[in-house]
Amino acid sequence: MTYCLGMKVDAGMVFVSDSRTNAGVDNVGRFEKMRVYEVAGERVVVTLSAGNLSVTQNALSLVEHLARKDPNLPSFYNASSMFDIAGALGNALREVQRRDGDYMRANLIDASASFIVGGQIAGETTRLFLVYSEGNFIESARETNYFQIGEIKYGKPIIDRVLNLRTSLQDAVKCALISFDSTMRSNISVGPPIDVLVINNNALRVGISQRLDEGDPYLTQIRTAWSEGLKQLYVQMPAPPWHDDSGASQ
Repeated sequence: MTYCLGMKVDAGMVFVSDSRTNAGVDNVGRFEKMRVYEVAGERVVVTLSAGNLSVTQNALSLVEHLARKDPNLPSFYNASSMFDIAGALGNALREVQRRDGDYMRANLIDASASFIVGGQIAGETTRLFLVYSEGNFIESARETNYFQIGEIKYGKPIIDRVLNLRTSLQDAVKCALISFDSTMRSNISVGPPIDVLVINNNALRVGISQRLDEGDPYLTQIRTAWSEGLKQLYVQMPAPPWHDDSGASQ
């Protein structure tokens, strides 16, 4: 399993992904889930992937392979819009599913996969898309300015409470890392290294790119402060206004 998160705010975009593909007592695999396609000053495109690793890797490669065979087809480096990139990735995902899906399912292998793809191409604003396993996709909106894929449930509450379009990029990163910490605490299948990438609006290049390994000082600081803060807040919360004294000692 994995966890990937893409956020779009007025100041830019934040992408975060873990690097764990499977986890067990003696079987832990790590592969990068984030890919960056950058032509500084012209475009910066980021993909995050979750699901079957062979399916996602083949879909990403197929987009570029088809564009090399036919330059009229959109690729991460030549598409004129982020919409075209999301469409090309969806089509490639659908083709890989058509080609390999039945064989995988016959061997009881889950062939599902999904992507978050976002960034900015010169002439457009920043845009963020969620590409489903079936190849169809949706775009973020003012009401929904983030997408999650993979193990999403544990890290969702903090995002819903904190994130909005006016959130600064620094606060968005902090929110994302708290979301990841909550997920890692409850699910062993998500784990470091964690890749963090920030794009400033209209910069058309990568702004910040960080990899946080296990024991990273800032990740540890966030984890400790969040845990202690929650404990203190819990203690300060008022007790329920109702009680039952029937069992009280005389």
